[in-house]
Amino acid sequence: MSLLPKISPTRQLGQSGIEVTSMAWGMWRFAGRDVSEATQLIHAVLDCGITLFDTADIYGFNGTDGFGDAEALLGEVLANDKGLRSRMILASKGGIMLPRPYDSSASYLEQAIDATLARLGLDSIELWQIHRPDILTHPEEVARTLEQAVQSGKVQSIGVSNFTQSQISALNHFLDQPIVSTQPEISALRIDPMENGELDQAMVMDLTPLAWSPLAGGRIASPDDDRAHAVVKELDRIAETFGISRAATAYSWIMAHPSRPIPIIGSQRTDRIADAMDGMTVQWSRQDWYAVLVAARGVPLP
Repeated sequence: MSLLPKISPTRQLGQSGIEVTSMAWGMWRFAGRDVSEATQLIHAVLDCGITLFDTADIYGFNGTDGFGDAEALLGEVLANDKGLRSRMILASKGGIMLPRPYDSSASYLEQAIDATLARLGLDSIELWQIHRPDILTHPEEVARTLEQAVQSGKVQSIGVSNFTQSQISALNHFLDQPIVSTQPEISALRIDPMENGELDQAMVMDLTPLAWSPLAGGRIASPDDDRAHAVVKELDRIAETFGISRAATAYSWIMAHPSRPIPIIGSQRTDRIADAMDGMTVQWSRQDWYAVLVAARGVPLP
């Protein structure tokens, strides 16, 4: 049986020289709890072995208010527990200006980066990403702004989120600083990046893919159509073989791709976060990995 390489517990973040864990924890639903509970949750994530924390300035926004709340709460945690910062790799995002036009102009991005650092109570973070592409800002202006943020020491490395391949290429053309990450939606029910060239580009450019919604927005847990049921059937077969959960198997399927995507775990429950780490134990065969892909495609391989 042809086996794929074992999943490494860590990897390099693009060309940044920063080592990160092969799974990340997402803070979209982090806001709305007190500092004590938030601190306990972060300790639990670190105790599971995850060091890469993914947040954004819009995390905490409920449609009317809460913009910046996740970052602000994390800032309170870091201020009260001084030992945490050295154990974490922090990634944040910006570029969405409410009521949701995207803005990557120099003036807005500079303001957004400064606001993130102020909320976190930090002088610098390891990774800052443009959350959504702004088609009204020339990529050369975006490039100069990002380079200035790195040169000033406010961010150590830069990335993008939800960018198309051509948008990544255009931005990269004007940059002297490498893009180290791209954040597309990837799951066993959202395989587009595996087939449309996004992950191929990531390998060519040495971008670390950060996979958001790796459980397909809950559809892996609760399949809602024939295709989802077919994918879940294959995941459950592998899960039974390895004695792990369906969710952990879904995470490991993403990580087995040669671009080595990092799934962002969205759960705020410590038991589910710990359970997800079982995905690191799976060594996929080509036959089993492709069986999930075929189920996701809904048609046989050519």
